[in-house]
Amino acid sequence: MGYKDKRHIFNTLISLALPTMLEQILSVLMQYVDTAMVGHLGPNATAAVSVSTTITWLIGSIPGAFGVATMSLIAQAIGRKDEEDVKKIARHSLIIAVFIGAIIGFICYLIADYVPYWMGADETVCHDAALYFRVISCVVLFRAVNIILNNALRAAKDTRTPMYIGIGSNVLNVVLDYIFIYQMGGGVFGAAMATAVSTAFAGSVSLFAFLSKNEFKNSIEHVSMDRGILLKMWKMSYPVLIINVASCSGYVVFAGMVSHMGTWVFAAHSIALGAEELFYIGGYGFKSAATTLTGISYGEQDYDKYKSVTKMATAMTIGVMLISGVLLYNFALPLMELFTTDATVAQMGATVLKMVAFSEPFFGIYVVTEGFYYGLGNTRYPLFVELFGMWIVRILSTYYCVNYIGGDLSIVWMCMIADNVAKAILLAIRVPKLRFCFMSPKGL
Repeated sequence: MGYKDKRHIFNTLISLALPTMLEQILSVLMQYVDTAMVGHLGPNATAAVSVSTTITWLIGSIPGAFGVATMSLIAQAIGRKDEEDVKKIARHSLIIAVFIGAIIGFICYLIADYVPYWMGADETVCHDAALYFRVISCVVLFRAVNIILNNALRAAKDTRTPMYIGIGSNVLNVVLDYIFIYQMGGGVFGAAMATAVSTAFAGSVSLFAFLSKNEFKNSIEHVSMDRGILLKMWKMSYPVLIINVASCSGYVVFAGMVSHMGTWVFAAHSIALGAEELFYIGGYGFKSAATTLTGISYGEQDYDKYKSVTKMATAMTIGVMLISGVLLYNFALPLMELFTTDATVAQMGATVLKMVAFSEPFFGIYVVTEGFYYGLGNTRYPLFVELFGMWIVRILSTYYCVNYIGGDLSIVWMCMIADNVAKAILLAIRVPKLRFCFMSPKGL
């Protein structure tokens, strides 16, 4: 592969990753404002909104699994220049998004009253926490549509449209937060309403953008289902679904153990997790770009292109995450003070953020290499890695430390860091062997 080809890949990675990064940066910044608005209502309000955070991650992970299949299969079809297959996969993706969104939303609405108790929340916050979760459950269908169809757009090398949608919905959320929480005195209910309206907006605009995209136009003229495509999507999605469920349920168990350490400790933990999100964005931006380009390379059966994509994406991700780690270490305490006026909570959160800053490059390696596997349609090995990292390294060690050593929040976060490092190593050491997928039409 010549210099011009490599430079083209480099430029394409940048052009695909930057809009995704900007989208997520602005999204996290808006979440910061959202958290700060709720945080200034007091620790109980923060806990009420945060109690269901890991459950909402779990909810989003289900359409997210099908979004991975959508992104990979559409990218591969584009690489093969099979326009008919692109439209078929797009149609099935939309139908799946609506179906699973409706089912999950209905279930979540029914269990809203029980979620805070399952999470071990303090009795004083359970009512508000249940109310918040019930309101956002009403718009899960829109969230599923937004997640899956945005992945379809990214597979078609359009990362700008999801960026614009994300910016619009997050700005709307913050504006509505101000109106509902402060102007109307809605408190936690106001925060929930703001989230619900902005989620519905994002899903609706994603649907419009999807139907307007040249690659997907007329894709829903027929609503017939193709058993072969459904089977392909399911085979690729179910390991990711198990990964996401195992990961998010692990987060639920993890958060549950932390919540039993006290309201102030849980508030510090929750705020620190939210603050850290901004510094993960570089990795996720390059993961999205790498998934698309890896899928297209596989569709074209161009191994040299794939090799260049993996090398460049990995190097660029490590560089960005090194910078993120330095920034996170130096601004840990000011970040925490943005979200809470409680000095104890701020100091506890700053301590763990400084610890995790050193592991940012490992997290970057973990997410970008996972993108290579997903682009090639290999979702089985990442499943093994996630199960081992989350449930053996993180959960088991946290349980031991909390119950037998009496560890504080710092010990808990050490277990989390060990999980991310282990997953980075296990995924990275197998990447060179992915060349064998180009020798078989079935892939890995």
